[in-house]
Amino acid sequence: MSQIFDLEMIKAVYDRYPSRVAAARKALGKPLTLTEKILYAHLEEGAATKALKRGEDYVDFAPDRVAMQDATAQMALLQFKTTGRTTVAVPSTVHCDHLIQARVGAEKDLQEALLKSNEVFNFLESISNKYGIGFWRPGAGIIHQVVLENYAFPGGMMIGTDSHTPNGGGLGMLAIGVGGADACDVMSGLPWELKMPKVIGVKLTGKLSGWASAKDVILVVAGILTVKGGTGAIVEYFGPGAESLSCTGKGTICNMGAEIGATTSTFGYDDSMRRYLNGTGRAELVKLADKVAEHLTGDPEVYADPEKYFDRVIEIDLNELEPHINGPFTPDLAWPISKFAAAVKENGWPDKLEVGLIGSCTNSSYEDLTRSASIAQQAVDKKLKTKSEFTVTPGSEQVRFTAERDGLLATFEKMGGLVLANACGPCIGQWARHNKDPEKKNSILTSYNRNFAKRNDGNANTHAFVASPELVTAMAISGSLNFNPLTDELMNEEGKMVMLDEPKGMEMPPKGYDVKDPGFKAPAKDGSSVEVVVKPDSDRIQLLEPFPAWDGKNITGAVVLIKAKGKCTTDHISMAGPWLRYRGHLDNISNNTLIGAINAFNGEANKVKNQITGEYGEVPATQRAYKAAKQPSVVVADHNYGEGSSREHAAMQPRHLGVTVVIVKSFARIHETNLKKQGMLGLTFANEADYDKVQEDDRIDFTDLTAFAPGKQLTVVLNHKDGTKDTITCNHTYNAPQIEWFKAGSALNLIRAQQNG
Repeated sequence: MSQIFDLEMIKAVYDRYPSRVAAARKALGKPLTLTEKILYAHLEEGAATKALKRGEDYVDFAPDRVAMQDATAQMALLQFKTTGRTTVAVPSTVHCDHLIQARVGAEKDLQEALLKSNEVFNFLESISNKYGIGFWRPGAGIIHQVVLENYAFPGGMMIGTDSHTPNGGGLGMLAIGVGGADACDVMSGLPWELKMPKVIGVKLTGKLSGWASAKDVILVVAGILTVKGGTGAIVEYFGPGAESLSCTGKGTICNMGAEIGATTSTFGYDDSMRRYLNGTGRAELVKLADKVAEHLTGDPEVYADPEKYFDRVIEIDLNELEPHINGPFTPDLAWPISKFAAAVKENGWPDKLEVGLIGSCTNSSYEDLTRSASIAQQAVDKKLKTKSEFTVTPGSEQVRFTAERDGLLATFEKMGGLVLANACGPCIGQWARHNKDPEKKNSILTSYNRNFAKRNDGNANTHAFVASPELVTAMAISGSLNFNPLTDELMNEEGKMVMLDEPKGMEMPPKGYDVKDPGFKAPAKDGSSVEVVVKPDSDRIQLLEPFPAWDGKNITGAVVLIKAKGKCTTDHISMAGPWLRYRGHLDNISNNTLIGAINAFNGEANKVKNQITGEYGEVPATQRAYKAAKQPSVVVADHNYGEGSSREHAAMQPRHLGVTVVIVKSFARIHETNLKKQGMLGLTFANEADYDKVQEDDRIDFTDLTAFAPGKQLTVVLNHKDGTKDTITCNHTYNAPQIEWFKAGSALNLIRAQQNG
């Protein structure tokens, strides 16, 4: 598209950058990282007057824009509808990418989605039209690719209702994943609150070559930091190696930063960003950015002595970087390709590669497709028959149209590939997989970002691994996880042994990008007459009722709904896949609450003891029984509870069903915020070993909740069935305003009460 969206807003942001950065440098009394420049340039209060403590101070920010995808936009906009506003306060967009299931191919899959989810798409289009929100139709592309192509700009701050919003960091933004309640606040003109993040610096030296790719950078970083190592921090990449990466390669790295728990990731403004902005029709934006270029990257002193200014520094030499494959079941289990085959054998993982899948929001740029197509073309030229199923998911209609024009899609089809719709598809479980045995132990390899158990196809026995798209393509040709394209030969259809050459790609299309219909619909200038209809008997969309306020009393006699053991992601708490159809209907989707969590007391999923009847049943049904009996209940869980998606349903569903408190060893950032926003009590064990003291038949008392205050521990008494008890303490991170959310029943309740006077 040749249109530059929200140019006046961007001009205003850049106009205040010099004074805001100068004020921040004076307040901190030191050179600034890029992260600090963007954060301090977006303070709600204006120019900085004091230094804010990393990891301690809660800060109000004023993001420049909001982006929402269709699965999370439903709940965000249902909340926004209750605020009484007539239009959004900041530029906002909705992108329809989650509700298209991959079945047989792009065209038929899109048409089927339009039929099945017509009610939801119409709701999102009409409510967007009413409140001044840009609407990207189904088939337009995946939110993060569309944002990078159209909305991201160096030095900007954006929040998005998807955990992979950080993809925008590829264009030098701070793009941060949030829950719908946060988006609702910002669209309502309220500040957005965030604890001042720590800053991790990743210095990149050297230059990529051969099979190594930008994807391998983040796969290595994930192996170093693990899925929780970036929690509470922003990752800032710098150095000559960073400047050598393409803009979309930077986006890939930032996108998958969500898998290390990072608040977001970013890169400084450089020539690769200029090339991408010019290539996507935003030359005027380049001129604006160039005028303040010194403020759109870290100060030279910071990068010269990074240990002095970052909380942690990691250094990676791109000259020495080896292609990696991460997995299975977690994105931080990193294997260099030279050691992967041995790992497959030692761990007994299925070595036959059933399916290779490339594309998605993480790796669907033109550069990704050209590098992969260069491998696919070799399969054709060298008479190699592709032994695995192979799918391609373009990230946007602009990329798809351009790739089709340039023959890339035809190349994939010649090697036996299937081109899917411009949508999330298999990456989020929207995949009608052609599999005779849905519980078969098998392996798949994707260029996606996340590989939790059951995520892609609902099968707990699917071993999902993550790699670069070019490596996925090569492995799919071989059909085996034992294959190393850097060293191994393959036998072709003529019985000859051949090797695959290194992938070759182009950063951007030589003929430029092109698109016939990008799929965008601008909102009405005056939406006051636009009607948003929600049918009372709809099973897809349900208007929200306010959650009840806290009664001001200590919680006593609470039962344990479930004590979750091990990894408990948002997919375990609120599964995607077929449940996506109910993302706009809180009561219906609540029927999947915690059905994937493993009960520590019996090692099973979706089987918990009903403390009223003494019988075992499904988690949602058991909790509904507690709610009907006005029986308070508690969820207990392990480390990094709620990692993964930004979906606030994982907080709203337990809240809707009547869960009162969640006590864990540690939280993932977005989920902890979502719990707070929905008026729940999210606590962490002061002593992690106290997790083991919680027993199945306990009755739990919170004895000093009436004195709930910032920085003050809460006392919890575990009354055991045998008459003994354990008194433990729990920590929390609630500040004074967040405690008011809890008292009011939710942040939205408080906003509504304040607006009503």
